Amino acid sequence: MRYALLIYDDIEVRDRTPLDERRRITAAVLDVLERPDVTGWLRLQDVESATTVRREQGRSLLTDGPFVDSKDFLGGFVVVEAENLDGALAVADELQRLRPWGAIEVRPVREEPSAGA
Repeated sequence: MRYALLIYDDIEVRDRTPLDERRRITAAVLDVLERPDVTGWLRLQDVESATTVRREQGRSLLTDGPFVDSKDFLGGFVVVEAENLDGALAVADELQRLRPWGAIEVRPVREEPSAGA
């Protein structure tokens, strides 16, 4: 089964971490992402680059910035193939032990046939 690991960053804590320490953490995280059960991952640009699209009264409204006002923002995601939730949680735990900021939300991926199937 596939699981999405949604990686949330506490930007204030991340930015207070010395640059050399952040580089060491990034290198260690990249090593974990080389595991064979990690089938994909993406890192997002910082939250300042976000644009949110909402529908109100039949019109699309664009807002600069993220959808939620929070100290933790979605920084990226990892997709893992695991037999069960425990396997996905093990990868999330390994990643989170490397990162002194934010949190990781683990969710099963909905496996549905494509629209053309």
